[in-house]
Amino acid sequence: MSILIKNCNLISMAENREKYEPNVDIYIKDKKIVKIDKNIKPEEDTEVIDADNKICMPGFVNTHAHLSMSIFRETLDGYTLQDWLTKKIWPMEDKLTREDIYYASLLSCIEMISTGTTCANDQYFMAEDTIKAANEIGVRLQVTRAVNDVGGLGEQRIEELEDLIKTYKDKYENITLNIGIHGLYTTGLDTVKKLIDMAKKYNLPVHMHFCENEKETLDIKSAYNVESPVQVLEEYFTETHNILAHVVDLSYEEIEVLSKLDVSVAHCPISNLRLGCGVAKIQKMIDKGINVSLGTDGQGSGSNLDMFDTMKFAGLLQKGIFKNSKNMNSYEILKLATINGAKALKLDKEIGTIEEGKVADLFILDLNTETCEPCGNIFSDIVYNAKGSNVLTTIINGKIIMENREIKGVSKQKIYKKCSEIIERIQK
Repeated sequence: MSILIKNCNLISMAENREKYEPNVDIYIKDKKIVKIDKNIKPEEDTEVIDADNKICMPGFVNTHAHLSMSIFRETLDGYTLQDWLTKKIWPMEDKLTREDIYYASLLSCIEMISTGTTCANDQYFMAEDTIKAANEIGVRLQVTRAVNDVGGLGEQRIEELEDLIKTYKDKYENITLNIGIHGLYTTGLDTVKKLIDMAKKYNLPVHMHFCENEKETLDIKSAYNVESPVQVLEEYFTETHNILAHVVDLSYEEIEVLSKLDVSVAHCPISNLRLGCGVAKIQKMIDKGINVSLGTDGQGSGSNLDMFDTMKFAGLLQKGIFKNSKNMNSYEILKLATINGAKALKLDKEIGTIEEGKVADLFILDLNTETCEPCGNIFSDIVYNAKGSNVLTTIINGKIIMENREIKGVSKQKIYKKCSEIIERIQK
Protein backbone atom coordinates (compact mmCIF):
# COMPACT_ATOMS: atom_id res chain seq x y z
CA MET A 1 0.00 0.00 0.00
CA SER A 2 1.29 3.45 -0.93
CA ILE A 3 0.08 6.81 0.33
CA LEU A 4 -0.14 10.07 -1.57
CA ILE A 5 -0.66 13.27 0.40
CA LYS A 6 -2.03 15.86 -2.01
CA ASN A 7 -1.72 19.67 -1.96
CA CYS A 8 -0.26 20.08 1.52
CA ASN A 9 1.64 23.09 2.79
CA LEU A 10 4.95 21.49 3.69
CA ILE A 11 7.21 22.36 6.60
CA SER A 12 9.89 19.74 6.06
CA MET A 13 12.51 20.99 8.59
CA ALA A 14 15.12 19.87 6.04
CA GLU A 15 18.13 22.14 5.53
CA ASN A 16 18.13 21.59 1.76
CA ARG A 17 14.50 22.68 1.29
CA GLU A 18 12.59 25.91 1.73
CA LYS A 19 11.19 26.40 5.23
CA TYR A 20 7.64 26.61 3.87
CA GLU A 21 6.45 25.06 0.58
CA PRO A 22 2.81 25.54 -0.40
CA ASN A 23 0.73 23.07 -2.41
CA VAL A 24 3.06 20.11 -2.74
CA ASP A 25 2.44 16.35 -2.82
CA ILE A 26 4.24 13.69 -0.77
CA TYR A 27 4.39 10.14 -2.09
CA ILE A 28 5.04 7.37 0.45
CA LYS A 29 5.83 3.81 -0.54
CA ASP A 30 7.33 0.88 1.41
CA LYS A 31 7.42 3.03 4.58
CA LYS A 32 9.58 5.72 3.02
CA ILE A 33 9.09 9.10 1.41
CA VAL A 34 9.97 8.45 -2.22
CA LYS A 35 8.94 11.71 -3.87
CA ILE A 36 8.07 15.30 -2.96
CA ASP A 37 6.78 17.35 -5.88
CA LYS A 38 3.74 19.06 -7.33
CA ASN A 39 1.01 17.18 -9.19
CA ILE A 40 2.19 13.63 -8.46
CA LYS A 41 -0.15 11.13 -10.08
CA PRO A 42 -1.21 8.25 -7.82
CA GLU A 43 -0.31 4.71 -8.77
CA GLU A 44 -2.76 1.84 -8.50
CA ASP A 45 -3.65 0.83 -4.91
CA THR A 46 -2.52 4.20 -3.56
CA GLU A 47 -4.46 5.77 -0.70
CA VAL A 48 -4.88 9.47 -1.43
CA ILE A 49 -5.16 11.97 1.42
CA ASP A 50 -6.46 15.41 0.52
CA ALA A 51 -4.41 17.88 2.58
CA ASP A 52 -5.51 21.04 0.79
CA ASN A 53 -4.99 24.08 3.03
CA LYS A 54 -3.42 21.84 5.71
CA ILE A 55 0.12 21.73 7.08
CA CYS A 56 2.29 18.63 6.78
CA MET A 57 5.35 18.43 9.05
CA PRO A 58 7.64 15.84 10.66
CA GLY A 59 6.32 13.97 13.67
CA PHE A 60 7.45 15.31 17.02
CA VAL A 61 10.25 13.50 18.84
CA ASN A 62 9.74 13.53 22.61
CA THR A 63 13.21 12.94 24.03
CA HIS A 64 12.29 12.37 27.67
CA ALA A 65 9.15 10.56 28.79
CA HIS A 66 7.92 7.87 31.15
CA LEU A 67 5.00 6.40 29.21
CA SER A 68 3.80 4.13 31.98
CA MET A 69 3.31 7.16 34.24
CA SER A 70 0.13 8.17 32.42
CA ILE A 71 -1.79 6.81 35.42
CA PHE A 72 -0.03 9.30 37.73
CA ARG A 73 -1.47 12.35 35.98
CA GLU A 74 -2.13 15.16 38.51
CA THR A 75 -0.73 13.43 41.59
CA LEU A 76 1.83 16.15 42.20
CA ASP A 77 0.33 19.15 43.97
CA GLY A 78 2.01 19.94 47.27
CA TYR A 79 5.18 17.90 46.74
CA THR A 80 8.80 18.66 45.93
CA LEU A 81 10.47 16.39 43.38
CA GLN A 82 12.21 14.20 45.93
CA ASP A 83 9.18 13.97 48.25
CA TRP A 84 6.85 13.20 45.35
CA LEU A 85 9.10 10.32 44.27
CA THR A 86 9.89 8.82 47.66
CA LYS A 87 6.58 9.37 49.47
CA LYS A 88 4.06 8.98 46.66
CA ILE A 89 5.30 7.56 43.34
CA TRP A 90 7.80 4.88 44.36
CA PRO A 91 5.39 3.22 46.85
CA MET A 92 2.71 3.08 44.16
CA GLU A 93 5.18 1.81 41.54
CA ASP A 94 6.00 -1.13 43.82
CA LYS A 95 2.41 -2.34 43.30
CA LEU A 96 2.43 -2.18 39.48
CA THR A 97 2.05 -5.36 37.45
CA ARG A 98 3.11 -6.06 33.88
CA GLU A 99 -0.51 -5.68 32.78
CA ASP A 100 -0.63 -2.27 34.49
CA ILE A 101 2.47 -1.14 32.57
CA TYR A 102 0.93 -2.36 29.31
CA TYR A 103 -2.34 -0.45 29.72
CA ALA A 104 -0.66 2.70 31.07
CA SER A 105 1.67 2.63 28.06
CA LEU A 106 -1.24 2.12 25.68
CA LEU A 107 -2.85 5.26 27.06
CA SER A 108 0.33 7.24 26.44
CA CYS A 109 0.70 5.86 22.92
CA ILE A 110 -2.82 7.05 22.11
CA GLU A 111 -2.04 10.46 23.56
CA MET A 112 1.15 10.72 21.50
CA ILE A 113 -0.54 9.83 18.23
CA SER A 114 -3.44 12.19 18.91
CA THR A 115 -1.08 15.13 19.44
CA GLY A 116 1.47 14.61 16.65
CA THR A 117 4.26 12.77 18.47
CA THR A 118 5.56 9.84 16.45
CA CYS A 119 8.61 8.93 18.54
CA ALA A 120 9.39 9.03 22.27
CA ASN A 121 12.39 8.26 24.44
CA ASP A 122 10.99 6.21 27.32
CA GLN A 123 12.72 5.46 30.61
CA TYR A 124 10.96 3.16 33.06
CA PHE A 125 10.85 -0.53 34.03
CA MET A 126 9.01 -3.62 32.72
CA ALA A 127 9.90 -2.14 29.36
CA GLU A 128 8.82 -5.30 27.53
CA ASP A 129 5.21 -4.37 28.14
CA THR A 130 5.74 -0.81 26.94
CA ILE A 131 7.27 -2.27 23.76
CA LYS A 132 4.23 -4.54 23.41
CA ALA A 133 1.91 -1.52 23.64
CA ALA A 134 4.00 0.52 21.19
CA ASN A 135 3.99 -2.29 18.63
CA GLU A 136 0.26 -2.79 19.02
CA ILE A 137 -0.50 0.89 18.37
CA GLY A 138 2.36 1.50 15.92
CA VAL A 139 4.46 4.24 17.54
CA ARG A 140 8.23 4.58 17.42
CA LEU A 141 10.15 4.28 20.69
CA GLN A 142 13.63 4.46 22.04
CA VAL A 143 13.33 2.55 25.29
CA THR A 144 15.36 1.43 28.28
CA ARG A 145 15.14 -0.10 31.72
CA ALA A 146 16.04 2.63 34.21
CA VAL A 147 18.81 1.55 36.57
CA ASN A 148 19.58 2.92 40.03
CA ASP A 149 20.84 1.55 43.34
CA VAL A 150 17.71 2.33 45.37
CA GLY A 151 16.94 -0.58 47.68
CA GLY A 152 20.29 -2.21 46.90
CA LEU A 153 18.93 -3.63 43.64
CA GLY A 154 21.41 -2.13 41.20
CA GLU A 155 22.85 -5.46 40.03
CA GLN A 156 19.41 -6.93 39.40
CA ARG A 157 18.39 -3.89 37.36
CA ILE A 158 21.59 -4.07 35.32
CA GLU A 159 20.79 -7.68 34.47
CA GLU A 160 17.24 -6.73 33.48
CA LEU A 161 18.57 -3.99 31.20
CA GLU A 162 21.05 -6.31 29.50
CA ASP A 163 18.34 -8.94 29.01
CA LEU A 164 16.18 -6.26 27.41
CA ILE A 165 18.99 -5.28 25.04
CA LYS A 166 19.76 -8.87 24.07
CA THR A 167 16.08 -9.57 23.40
CA TYR A 168 15.06 -6.42 21.53
CA LYS A 169 18.14 -4.85 19.92
CA ASP A 170 17.49 -4.77 16.16
CA LYS A 171 14.35 -6.92 16.55
CA TYR A 172 11.78 -4.27 15.51
CA GLU A 173 12.40 -1.37 13.15
CA ASN A 174 10.33 0.99 15.30
CA ILE A 175 12.11 0.08 18.55
CA THR A 176 15.63 1.22 19.50
CA LEU A 177 17.31 1.11 22.89
CA ASN A 178 19.59 3.08 25.14
CA ILE A 179 21.27 2.71 28.52
CA GLY A 180 19.04 4.10 31.26
CA ILE A 181 20.71 5.63 34.28
CA HIS A 182 18.02 7.06 36.54
CA GLY A 183 20.38 9.73 37.83
CA LEU A 184 23.76 10.19 39.47
CA TYR A 185 22.04 11.02 42.75
CA THR A 186 20.40 7.58 42.89
CA THR A 187 23.15 5.55 41.22
CA GLY A 188 26.60 4.88 42.68
CA LEU A 189 29.85 5.05 40.74
CA ASP A 190 30.36 1.27 40.51
CA THR A 191 26.94 0.86 38.88
CA VAL A 192 27.51 3.86 36.62
CA LYS A 193 30.82 2.41 35.39
CA LYS A 194 29.14 -0.90 34.53
CA LEU A 195 26.42 0.92 32.60
CA ILE A 196 28.97 3.00 30.67
CA ASP A 197 30.78 -0.22 29.74
CA MET A 198 27.44 -1.64 28.56
CA ALA A 199 26.80 1.46 26.44
CA LYS A 200 30.16 1.01 24.74
CA LYS A 201 29.70 -2.75 24.35
CA TYR A 202 26.37 -2.40 22.55
CA ASN A 203 27.08 1.01 20.96
CA LEU A 204 24.04 2.62 22.60
CA PRO A 205 23.37 6.14 23.93
CA VAL A 206 23.05 6.88 27.63
CA HIS A 207 19.77 8.43 28.86
CA MET A 208 19.93 10.04 32.31
CA HIS A 209 18.22 12.62 34.53
CA PHE A 210 20.79 15.30 35.28
CA CYS A 211 20.74 18.32 37.62
CA GLU A 212 16.97 18.65 37.70
CA ASN A 213 16.99 20.83 40.81
CA GLU A 214 19.31 22.26 43.46
CA LYS A 215 18.94 19.33 45.85
CA GLU A 216 19.89 16.83 43.16
CA THR A 217 22.97 18.88 42.36
CA LEU A 218 23.99 18.95 46.03
CA ASP A 219 23.37 15.20 46.35
CA ILE A 220 25.61 14.48 43.34
CA LYS A 221 28.39 16.68 44.70
CA SER A 222 28.22 14.86 48.02
CA ALA A 223 27.95 11.34 46.60
CA TYR A 224 30.76 11.78 44.07
CA ASN A 225 32.88 14.21 46.09
CA VAL A 226 33.07 16.78 43.29
CA GLU A 227 32.66 20.53 43.08
CA SER A 228 30.36 20.22 40.04
CA PRO A 229 28.23 17.36 38.63
CA VAL A 230 29.72 18.14 35.22
CA GLN A 231 33.05 16.83 36.53
CA VAL A 232 31.49 13.36 36.70
CA LEU A 233 30.56 13.63 33.02
CA GLU A 234 34.06 14.84 32.15
CA GLU A 235 35.61 11.94 34.01
CA TYR A 236 33.42 9.03 32.96
CA PHE A 237 31.08 9.92 30.06
CA THR A 238 33.54 11.02 27.36
CA GLU A 239 33.15 7.90 25.18
CA THR A 240 29.35 7.76 25.13
CA HIS A 241 26.60 9.80 23.50
CA ASN A 242 24.58 11.18 26.40
CA ILE A 243 20.95 12.31 26.47
CA LEU A 244 20.60 14.44 29.60
CA ALA A 245 17.09 15.20 30.80
CA HIS A 246 16.32 18.55 32.47
CA VAL A 247 19.78 20.12 33.09
CA VAL A 248 18.21 22.96 35.05
CA ASP A 249 20.72 23.70 37.79
CA LEU A 250 23.89 24.56 35.87
CA SER A 251 25.96 27.74 35.82
CA TYR A 252 27.17 29.39 32.61
CA GLU A 253 30.65 28.01 33.33
CA GLU A 254 29.26 24.48 33.64
CA ILE A 255 27.34 24.90 30.37
CA GLU A 256 30.63 25.86 28.72
CA VAL A 257 32.19 22.59 29.92
CA LEU A 258 29.08 20.63 28.85
CA SER A 259 29.41 22.01 25.32
CA LYS A 260 32.70 20.16 24.88
CA LEU A 261 31.11 16.76 25.55
CA ASP A 262 28.94 14.50 23.38
CA VAL A 263 25.69 15.65 24.97
CA SER A 264 22.12 16.33 23.91
CA VAL A 265 19.81 18.03 26.37
CA ALA A 266 16.15 16.99 26.71
CA HIS A 267 14.47 20.19 27.92
CA CYS A 268 11.26 19.57 29.91
CA PRO A 269 9.97 23.06 30.77
CA ILE A 270 6.48 22.17 32.02
CA SER A 271 7.64 19.42 34.36
CA ASN A 272 10.42 21.67 35.67
CA LEU A 273 7.91 24.39 36.46
CA ARG A 274 5.38 22.04 38.07
CA LEU A 275 8.08 20.65 40.35
CA GLY A 276 9.46 24.07 41.23
CA CYS A 277 12.87 23.13 39.83
CA GLY A 278 13.49 26.31 37.85
CA VAL A 279 14.14 26.99 34.17
CA ALA A 280 16.97 25.46 32.16
CA LYS A 281 19.11 28.02 30.35
CA ILE A 282 18.64 26.41 26.96
CA GLN A 283 19.26 29.61 25.00
CA LYS A 284 22.79 29.67 26.43
CA MET A 285 23.20 25.97 25.63
CA ILE A 286 22.13 26.52 22.03
CA ASP A 287 24.48 29.51 21.78
CA LYS A 288 27.30 27.17 22.85
CA GLY A 289 26.42 24.62 20.18
CA ILE A 290 24.72 22.04 22.42
CA ASN A 291 21.96 20.06 20.71
CA VAL A 292 18.77 20.85 22.66
CA SER A 293 15.55 18.89 22.16
CA LEU A 294 12.21 18.79 23.97
CA GLY A 295 10.59 16.35 26.36
CA THR A 296 7.35 16.21 28.30
CA ASP A 297 8.57 14.02 31.17
CA GLY A 298 5.88 11.70 32.56
CA GLN A 299 2.32 12.90 32.95
CA GLY A 300 2.70 12.83 36.73
CA SER A 301 4.88 15.95 36.59
CA GLY A 302 4.36 17.11 33.01
CA SER A 303 0.55 16.70 32.98
CA ASN A 304 0.35 15.56 29.36
CA LEU A 305 2.36 14.51 26.30
CA ASP A 306 1.22 17.40 24.09
CA MET A 307 4.41 18.74 22.52
CA PHE A 308 2.58 21.87 21.35
CA ASP A 309 2.30 22.89 25.01
CA THR A 310 5.97 22.07 25.51
CA MET A 311 7.05 24.20 22.54
CA LYS A 312 5.03 27.17 23.74
CA PHE A 313 6.49 27.09 27.25
CA ALA A 314 10.01 26.57 25.90
CA GLY A 315 9.78 29.72 23.80
CA LEU A 316 8.08 31.93 26.37
CA LEU A 317 10.42 31.01 29.20
CA GLN A 318 13.63 31.76 27.32
CA LYS A 319 12.28 35.15 26.29
CA GLY A 320 11.17 35.84 29.85
CA ILE A 321 14.15 34.76 31.95
CA PHE A 322 16.63 36.56 29.71
CA LYS A 323 14.30 39.53 29.09
CA ASN A 324 14.89 39.26 25.35
CA SER A 325 11.96 38.80 22.97
CA LYS A 326 14.38 37.86 20.17
CA ASN A 327 15.38 34.63 21.92
CA MET A 328 14.07 31.36 20.52
CA ASN A 329 12.42 32.24 17.23
CA SER A 330 9.55 29.94 16.36
CA TYR A 331 11.31 28.00 13.62
CA GLU A 332 14.14 27.25 16.05
CA ILE A 333 11.58 25.87 18.51
CA LEU A 334 10.14 23.61 15.81
CA LYS A 335 13.67 22.26 15.28
CA LEU A 336 13.87 21.39 18.98
CA ALA A 337 10.70 19.33 18.65
CA THR A 338 11.66 17.52 15.43
CA ILE A 339 15.14 17.22 13.93
CA ASN A 340 17.00 18.05 17.16
CA GLY A 341 15.06 15.28 18.89
CA ALA A 342 16.03 12.85 16.15
CA LYS A 343 19.67 13.91 16.53
CA ALA A 344 19.48 13.38 20.29
CA LEU A 345 18.34 9.78 19.76
CA LYS A 346 20.81 9.20 16.91
CA LEU A 347 17.87 8.66 14.54
CA ASP A 348 18.33 11.74 12.34
CA LYS A 349 19.30 9.69 9.28
CA GLU A 350 15.84 8.10 9.40
CA ILE A 351 13.41 10.62 10.92
CA GLY A 352 13.11 14.25 12.07
CA THR A 353 12.61 15.82 8.63
CA ILE A 354 10.43 15.18 5.60
CA GLU A 355 12.86 14.29 2.83
CA GLU A 356 13.01 11.79 0.01
CA GLY A 357 14.58 8.59 1.29
CA LYS A 358 13.63 9.10 4.91
CA VAL A 359 11.07 7.06 6.83
CA ALA A 360 7.56 8.55 6.72
CA ASP A 361 6.96 9.74 10.29
CA LEU A 362 4.76 12.83 9.93
CA PHE A 363 1.44 14.43 10.69
CA ILE A 364 -1.14 16.65 9.02
CA LEU A 365 -2.20 19.76 10.91
CA ASP A 366 -5.37 21.82 10.49
CA LEU A 367 -4.92 25.46 11.52
CA ASN A 368 -8.27 26.58 10.11
CA THR A 369 -9.68 27.21 13.58
CA GLU A 370 -10.77 30.20 15.63
CA THR A 371 -7.56 30.10 17.72
CA CYS A 372 -5.20 30.06 14.72
CA GLU A 373 -6.87 32.42 12.23
CA PRO A 374 -5.82 34.85 10.86
CA CYS A 375 -2.18 33.82 10.66
CA GLY A 376 0.59 36.41 10.54
CA ASN A 377 3.46 33.91 10.80
CA ILE A 378 2.91 30.21 10.21
CA PHE A 379 5.74 29.02 12.47
CA SER A 380 4.59 31.21 15.36
CA ASP A 381 1.00 30.07 14.82
CA ILE A 382 2.08 26.45 15.24
CA VAL A 383 4.22 27.10 18.32
CA TYR A 384 1.96 29.51 20.21
CA ASN A 385 -1.60 28.86 19.02
CA ALA A 386 -1.90 25.28 17.78
CA LYS A 387 -2.73 22.40 20.10
CA GLY A 388 -2.59 18.64 19.84
CA SER A 389 -6.26 18.62 18.91
CA ASN A 390 -5.35 20.41 15.65
CA VAL A 391 -3.63 17.23 14.45
CA LEU A 392 -5.85 15.44 11.94
CA THR A 393 -3.74 12.56 10.67
CA THR A 394 -0.62 10.82 11.98
CA ILE A 395 1.58 8.55 9.87
CA ILE A 396 4.36 6.45 11.43
CA ASN A 397 6.74 4.17 9.57
CA GLY A 398 4.73 4.79 6.43
CA LYS A 399 1.46 3.61 7.99
CA ILE A 400 -1.62 5.70 8.73
CA ILE A 401 -2.12 5.33 12.48
CA MET A 402 -4.72 8.09 12.91
CA GLU A 403 -6.86 9.60 10.16
CA ASN A 404 -9.28 12.47 10.71
CA ARG A 405 -8.62 12.01 14.46
CA GLU A 406 -9.72 8.38 14.45
CA ILE A 407 -7.24 5.75 15.64
CA LYS A 408 -8.37 2.56 13.98
CA GLY A 409 -8.86 -0.61 15.98
CA VAL A 410 -8.45 1.03 19.40
CA SER A 411 -11.05 1.01 22.16
CA LYS A 412 -10.18 4.22 23.99
CA GLN A 413 -12.92 3.81 26.59
CA LYS A 414 -11.65 0.37 27.58
CA ILE A 415 -8.15 1.75 28.08
CA TYR A 416 -9.40 4.77 30.04
CA LYS A 417 -11.43 2.48 32.33
CA LYS A 418 -8.55 0.08 32.86
CA CYS A 419 -6.13 2.88 33.76
CA SER A 420 -8.62 4.40 36.21
CA GLU A 421 -8.93 1.02 37.92
CA ILE A 422 -5.14 0.72 38.16
CA ILE A 423 -4.60 4.05 39.92
CA GLU A 424 -7.55 3.42 42.22
CA ARG A 425 -6.05 0.08 43.27
CA ILE A 426 -2.45 1.17 43.85
CA GLN A 427 -3.38 4.31 45.79
CA LYS A 428 -4.97 2.20 48.56
